[in-house]
Amino acid sequence: MQVTRRRRSAQRGRPGPSGRHPGRRIPLVTTGTTVLALVAAGAAFAQTDQFGTDRVGQVTDHGQVISSDQYIAPYGDRLVVQNGKIMSSSVSPDGTHLAASVTDGGSALAIVDLKSWKVQQLVGSSATSVPRISGNSVGQEGPTYSPDGSQLWLGQTDGYTRFTVNADGGVTAPVFVPVAADGAKHALVGAAVFSSDGATVYSAVNGQNRVVAIDTATGTVRQSWNVGNAPRGLAEVDGKLYVSNEGGRPARVGDTTLNSYNTQVPADPVTAATTTGTVSVIDLADPAAAVGSIPVGLHPTALYAKGGALFVTNTATNDVSVIDTAKDKVVQTIATQPWPEASVGYEPDAVTLTDDGRLLVTLGRANAVAVYRYRSPQDPVRYVGLLPTDYFPAEIAVTGKDVVVSNTRGVDARRTTTTAGHGTHDTTSSVQRFTLPDDSVIRARTAKVFRQNGWTPGSVVRAEGKGRAKPVPVPLRLGEPSTIKHVFLLVKENRTYDEIFGDVPEGEGDPSLAQFGENVTPNQHALARQFGLYDNTYDIGTNSAEGHNWLMQADDPEYTESSAGEYARSYDTEDDALGHQRTGFLWTGAQAAGNSVRDFGEFHQFLTKPTGASWQNLYCDSRNMASTGQDTAYTLNSSSPIPSLNDVSVHSFAKFDTSVPDVYREEVWKRDFERNGPANLNMLWLSSDHTGGPANAVAQVADNDLATGRIVDEISHSAYWKDSVVFVVEDDSQAGLDHVDGHRAPIQIISPWARRGIVDSHYYSQITLIRTIEQILGIHPMNQKDSAATPMRAAFTRHPDFTPFTALPNRTSLTDGLKTPPSCGLDIPAPQNPAAAPVPSAKVPADKEALAAQWDTWKSRQRLTGPDAVPDFANPAQMNHFTWYETHGWTEPYPGEHKIFEPQDVPGAYLPPSESDG
Repeated sequence: MQVTRRRRSAQRGRPGPSGRHPGRRIPLVTTGTTVLALVAAGAAFAQTDQFGTDRVGQVTDHGQVISSDQYIAPYGDRLVVQNGKIMSSSVSPDGTHLAASVTDGGSALAIVDLKSWKVQQLVGSSATSVPRISGNSVGQEGPTYSPDGSQLWLGQTDGYTRFTVNADGGVTAPVFVPVAADGAKHALVGAAVFSSDGATVYSAVNGQNRVVAIDTATGTVRQSWNVGNAPRGLAEVDGKLYVSNEGGRPARVGDTTLNSYNTQVPADPVTAATTTGTVSVIDLADPAAAVGSIPVGLHPTALYAKGGALFVTNTATNDVSVIDTAKDKVVQTIATQPWPEASVGYEPDAVTLTDDGRLLVTLGRANAVAVYRYRSPQDPVRYVGLLPTDYFPAEIAVTGKDVVVSNTRGVDARRTTTTAGHGTHDTTSSVQRFTLPDDSVIRARTAKVFRQNGWTPGSVVRAEGKGRAKPVPVPLRLGEPSTIKHVFLLVKENRTYDEIFGDVPEGEGDPSLAQFGENVTPNQHALARQFGLYDNTYDIGTNSAEGHNWLMQADDPEYTESSAGEYARSYDTEDDALGHQRTGFLWTGAQAAGNSVRDFGEFHQFLTKPTGASWQNLYCDSRNMASTGQDTAYTLNSSSPIPSLNDVSVHSFAKFDTSVPDVYREEVWKRDFERNGPANLNMLWLSSDHTGGPANAVAQVADNDLATGRIVDEISHSAYWKDSVVFVVEDDSQAGLDHVDGHRAPIQIISPWARRGIVDSHYYSQITLIRTIEQILGIHPMNQKDSAATPMRAAFTRHPDFTPFTALPNRTSLTDGLKTPPSCGLDIPAPQNPAAAPVPSAKVPADKEALAAQWDTWKSRQRLTGPDAVPDFANPAQMNHFTWYETHGWTEPYPGEHKIFEPQDVPGAYLPPSESDG
């Protein structure tokens, strides 16, 4: 039969009366048609399957679909800010304006006129900014107005930019007020608080574990106090300064510790998460007095004081500590866990109290404001309910009769930067305004928040007893037997669905955006034909710092979310205890459920290579290993600072480094697999498709594809194939465009138990994938996100097909673009498929050689290789343009543009790189 490609209108996929969709299944082969039905759950499970075939960006009866398994439909008025993410905000003393620190949109500061409900001013480092400042880095907290509203202080990497506030609410006359770095420790200022007379600014110096007093007139640091680890929030009450220490108290002799920005902090040896949280107390009347300390929950962030009480949001324990400021003692702890199925993952991050006694707490990861009735510090609060917000509410304030909420991610990455498609850095934010309604309205809206998050009773059901259930691929209850015993999670780097599969006519693809079509990725295309194509699956993170966390923690913890304005304290949080949730990681959950784990590079932080281990030499070594069966001639050492991961890691398998070919990684993995067999959970990081290495972009993606095909070939021809599944995913999809959404990414599910030859257009995400792995291996979900996710049962069958996969040879030379050929000779590819798009020539046209040389110089500065190699160090706009130019033979402008740009002229080149501590 003829297979046809069907596009959907903007409204296609609205839920019917049942709230579910049959979906569509179109065979990728023309030998017959198989109609697949959703497997009946047979038990109460969370309803993220309520999305059916909805796509990100669609507006449905439930709200707008976003990439994190949620709908959004905020209560009240919404102002979408098309200038990046709001990291923090403050309302002016007169209540007329909101100042917001922003990132990922070319500015550092946005001023919103709350009366006209418009963005009034943008300030940043671009040449068109008025006024112009030196850099766009912003900290986790602030900006802060002076008591009289005449000054605004914006926290940046090593100090503050002080502005004069005009009569119209705009800002002018920027002056940088430095706070000196302490060796390798930048100041990384957190919150700022003015003295009542405006003469002093107290600053939480997050990177140096201290608080300083700054003279507002001279900028001189007049006083300094040592406090806890990673001070963040500040509040002044009756001559005392309170400081939230996100990393808790200083370590003591005998503590188990892990690193956080060159400080050893108390941490759990298994989960690697911090184990203490404190609020420091500074007596401003007696600056020489010892600094006090009050234990609170984990990861204390925001502070708000009123009526003798200090409220502290603890993002990791998901509660609010209430401190009686007369006694400096916690007198009440308020749970912010609205859904009984999961105790963590809601991430309270801001708090305020209305004059009529209603306590408002933003729940960042639940897209909601929790409302409580409050009377006094000692009287227990009464929970009222939830009001829906936009994506990740991070700040809340009361001004007059209005409540104002700043939402970090707004309506997701829907900013239009090119007519051709979306990228993950097309970030938005939003400001939300409403009059707080009656409690009855709040209770009614609570059900809407539950629906938008997929919170339903019986989401996590554990089996009672053993041996009664028949094994199935994805069990109904945790702990029931699965036909699958070995899970392989193969993590790649940064590609969108359209970049890889845009040329597949059976799926929802755009061929014009297919940079790495069938002749570059023959194995991924063959795997899609044999095992299925998934064209409605989303990565959640904007970049690798977020993406690997979503895969390993089913979350991007608030600490990482709120650090995106400078990423100087940490980027990849493998080596930062503050970035780890207290309920652990995928591998610790697997171990707790009695499974074995083996890790190949994923979530590793460190890599050492011997002299001579160049891309060329490792490539030749991989050819020698493949032909002779010998071990590698090089001793690489890849490791993790997290003991529970390092203990199960294969250290000879290299983590991210673009000068390590993936075919080399595959040969190292193969030796281990053949000698030791697989674990129950096997995690692999194949990162060559990041691009930017010695070979050109097309060659590197072809290298990644060949390694992927060979790994699947090896598994499927082994004795373990009968009870294995391979999930192939990207950590994020930031390195290109997609016509549906920048978060849409390729995913592959490869197993005898996977449905064959299908196009599955159900909404899936990294969270649903992780929940599927958890269900197979009996792992208890880590937080409310994966607890609410529906396992991907529709992707599996109870009738296995044990036909193995045979890897295809590469049709693109893996050595294309090398400046120095390998000693073993250039790679000779197999013939291309003439029916598919041809591979672009690696030869740079003569009239573009000077331009290409400028890009080579730019690439050499991007920390893509060596001991300090960092995914995403390069500016994302520049990296995407460079890859596009290479994949189009330096002859075609980036989509939506009219010319090929030099690196410094790329639109969006003003964006800070994702890792900026270099």
